[in-house]
Formats: sequence, structure tokens, C-alpha cells
Amino acid sequence: MFWLSTFIRRLNPVYVSFMVVAFMMGIAGALQAPTLSLFLTREVEAQPLWVGLFYTVNAIVGILVSLLLAKRSDTRGDRRKLIMFCCTMAVANCVLFAFNRHYLTLITLGVMFAALANTAMPQLFALAREYADHSAREVVMFSSVMRAQLSLAWVIGPPLSFMLALNYGFTTMFLCAAGIFIISLLLITFALPSVVRHVVPVDVAITEVSGFKNRHVRMLFIASMLMWTCNTMYIIDMPLWVSQDLGLSDEWAGWLMGTAAALEIPIMIAAGHYVKRFGKRAMMRMATAAGVLFYLGLILFHSPVALLILQLFNAIFIGIVAGLGMLWFQDLMPGKAGSATTLFTNSISTGIILAGLLQGALAQNFGHASVYWGIAALSIVALYLIGRVKDI
Repeated sequence: MFWLSTFIRRLNPVYVSFMVVAFMMGIAGALQAPTLSLFLTREVEAQPLWVGLFYTVNAIVGILVSLLLAKRSDTRGDRRKLIMFCCTMAVANCVLFAFNRHYLTLITLGVMFAALANTAMPQLFALAREYADHSAREVVMFSSVMRAQLSLAWVIGPPLSFMLALNYGFTTMFLCAAGIFIISLLLITFALPSVVRHVVPVDVAITEVSGFKNRHVRMLFIASMLMWTCNTMYIIDMPLWVSQDLGLSDEWAGWLMGTAAALEIPIMIAAGHYVKRFGKRAMMRMATAAGVLFYLGLILFHSPVALLILQLFNAIFIGIVAGLGMLWFQDLMPGKAGSATTLFTNSISTGIILAGLLQGALAQNFGHASVYWGIAALSIVALYLIGRVKDI
């Protein structure tokens, strides 16, 4: 653990501020996301199809806004001020959801606020990387510890979200999230630095992704898209399925999400340790197989204890895929790290869009149970595709 003690000795107040802001913003996001489908169903009284459509529109607008803001942030202006602006939009979004129950307003103005707010986190990580580079400090470990703050936030956030929403109401829950964003905004304003960026002219278009012509890259993209489709369909549907079909208390959804997030942290670390020994394809196949077992288990076992045990397979699935998926894209596209990363993030975004459409259509027409049959089928297809991608 020498590396950990060395990193701790090198911490300074600015590094600590970055971690606290990442944790606080992660908590605020984890308060809202787990209960969103319940909020739309119970408070807004939206049908399942419209709930799924909300997620799809939210993802599409999020992609467009993030691309526009990312391009601007890399070319001009103070990145810290952009984060402050996005944090302010997050506060506005929370207040809107706290007091508005009109679906059309939420899917237009609310989605726009959310898209701007969601850009804050990647911009925070970009500012942290620039500061670490500028101060000649350890970059990899600092970034890893910051990512751990998000995982920790998702251990605490979902159970707290359901506790606040169910015991005190959604208005209270959204206002608590707004309060956390306000605290984050103050920390960003007074504790985080502005970093002067040296912009290098770019001769190659950002959208150049010629690696997609590679058959293995295409298969990995489709497999990754299907895996994130499965995960997002589960997140959207599970709170409704647990309460409406299984007859369990609503709080169980929060505990299930929190348990999976807690288990993901050591799994991510272990995956990074063992990937050199087993290779990315073997690790990803194991992760996808765990996902297949998880979704089949949701079809077969419905007791609270069984659902908790199944979260181990969910954590293996997401923990490894989230950690190694981007690296595999980069290995398949040597010299094109930017394009490879873009393909990975686009597979996630595309999966979210597809998940919103599929979950809404299946739940609306065939009930919540059909969603898990659909997820299981998609995960099996993803497992087959992963096996056909070459290892590097």
C-alpha cells in the first residue's frame, strides 16, 4: 500500500476540494436518478411508454448539449466558470422537478436543464486533469480516487433517495438535491482553481472514427451498446417492478442499487489488477456472462434475499465493463485514443436511447416482467459478440 500512503502525503487542499465536489455532485445525482421513473409514474401520472420516452429524449438532448459544451470548453473560456454555470442549471432543474408535475414542461425545459447539469461532472474531471498536469502531480491515482467518490456516492445516494421520496415526498427529495448542488457551487467558486489551457490547433476532425470500419470495433461497439441498454432498462424498470409486481416496499429498490454500487468498487480494482493475467476479452466475457446470469436470475428469483445476492453478478457485470470497455476500444484503435473514447461513450449514450424506447414499449404492452426477458435476450447476444472480438 506504499502507493496509497505516498498519494495521501501528496494531497493538498485543492485535491481534497476536487474530491469533495465530486462526491457531493455524485450524491445529488444519485438522489434524483433512482427515483425518476417512480416520480414520473406516481407524481406526473405518465404511462410506461411516456416514462421510457422521457429517458430517450433526455439521452438525445444530453448528447447534443454535451458535445456543444465540450467543444466550447476545449477552445475558449474558463472551464471552472462553465462548471459553475452547469451547477446553477442543476439547481434550477431540481427546483423545477420539485414543484412541477406537468409532463410536457418536464420533457422540454426539464430535459434541457438536466442536459446542461449533467455536463458538470465530465467538465469537473477535465479541470482536475488539467490541474494535475499543470501542478506536475500524480494524475492516474488522483483520477482513480475521484472516480471512487462517484461509486461511494451511489452506495449512499439510492437508499437515501427512496427514504426521502417515500417518507417526506418528492418535493423534499429534489430540494435536498438542490441544496447539495448549491454547496457544490460554493465549493467550486471558492475552492477550485482556474487553469490556463494551452490550446493546440487541431487539424483532424473530432468526429473522425475511421476505426469503426474495423469489424472487431463494430462488434465491440454493438456489444457495448447492448450491455448498456440492458443496464439502463434495469435501472428504469426495477423500482416500478419491485413495488408493483413483486409487492416489496419501495425502499428495496434503493438498497439493491446501493448494494451493487458498493460491490462494484472492489471489483473495479480487482479487474485492473488481473487484466494483464487473463486479458480483456476473457475478463469482458466473464463480466457479460455474469450479466446474463443476473438477468436470468431476476426472472427466476424474486425474494428480497435472492435479489440482494444477485447484485453480486450485477456488480461484476457493470464493474468490469465500465472499467475495461474503453481500454479495449483504445487497444483496437491504436493511435486514435480520442476516437476510441468517443465510440465507447457513444455506445453508452446509444444504449440509453434504445433502453428508453424498449423499456417503455415492453412495459406498456406486455407488463414489467417482459422487460427482463428482453434484457436477458439482449445480454446473450452481447455475450456472443464479445466472444468474436479479438483480444489485444
